[in-house]
Amino acid sequence: MEIGVTTFVETTPDVETGQVTSHAERIREVVEEIVLADQVGLDVFGVGEHHRVDYACSSPAVLLAAAAAQTKNIKLTSAVSVLSSDDPVRLYQQFATVDAISNGRAEIMAGRGSFIESFPLFGYDLQDYDALFDEKLDLLLKINEAEKVTWNGTYRPSIHNLGVYPRSDQDRLPIWIASGGTPQSAVRAGVLGLPLVLAIIGGSPLQFARVVELYKQAAKQAGHDVSKLKVASHSHGFVGETTAEAKDKFFPSTAQAVNVLGRERGWGPYTRNTFESASTLEGALYVGDAETVAEKIIFLRKNVGVERFMLHVPVGSMPHQEVMRAIELLGTEVAPLVKTEIAQWEAQNM
Repeated sequence: MEIGVTTFVETTPDVETGQVTSHAERIREVVEEIVLADQVGLDVFGVGEHHRVDYACSSPAVLLAAAAAQTKNIKLTSAVSVLSSDDPVRLYQQFATVDAISNGRAEIMAGRGSFIESFPLFGYDLQDYDALFDEKLDLLLKINEAEKVTWNGTYRPSIHNLGVYPRSDQDRLPIWIASGGTPQSAVRAGVLGLPLVLAIIGGSPLQFARVVELYKQAAKQAGHDVSKLKVASHSHGFVGETTAEAKDKFFPSTAQAVNVLGRERGWGPYTRNTFESASTLEGALYVGDAETVAEKIIFLRKNVGVERFMLHVPVGSMPHQEVMRAIELLGTEVAPLVKTEIAQWEAQNM
């Protein structure tokens, strides 16, 4: 069982003061957060790609490269790379570079993107949303498999027997399919034999058990060894000294950020009642003291089958030192509880 962190490098206004951290400062803070996550023994850190004012990182590979030089063990991944509006050649090259700096710790999470600002920015038509992803994923996988590539494209120029360099330090870069939980995405990942990461950010995580089942069925039918495939998730959350403290610290910025997106996307208001409901054992919000958060991760592992859990913190903007403390608690208290319990549970069920 792997435990880690994801961030979108948020730069929303501080709920109390209204002040906004600059993009540059927030990027530097995230590098510090990755270094701390490595020091406290967490397994993975993921950085999301966005192209809007309230998120500071448009290039996860560059930020992760800065952290790669200062860390030793933690895996470094995009969370996600918006592959549909990116170039697969450049994406591979950038993460192969991170892989070199980190001595083989780079990964890519490839997604279609729930945020669509990159499409007009780079000249892509949203009507081609699905077709762009399918075509570019095909090219990315071919690059990952072989040094020389011959490939024909519709939305991207074709390549005839050209090399892509540098090559990754690993035999192949781990490439995950990132999904919001649609059956189609799960089946695609299974057919391709790629690891699957689920964004479990609403409703009941138990609903995703069926998605994982579909993924494994598709993989098996395609002839892949299901035992070698991994399922991961990321969910919003925060670890505090006590559950009451964690909730009181995490709710204000979460509500502010979710309500901003909600107004853009036509969601209902995010209230304290919504927050409290999602904080229950079967909810999708992982907020509380170490024991509470560990209990929820263990519940997720046993009932959904997730083998890697990533806590998305913060949602909105929180004081840097509070985020650092949450990461410290996740690594030093939550992760040991989860790994001990899961190891015992797996031994009993072998």
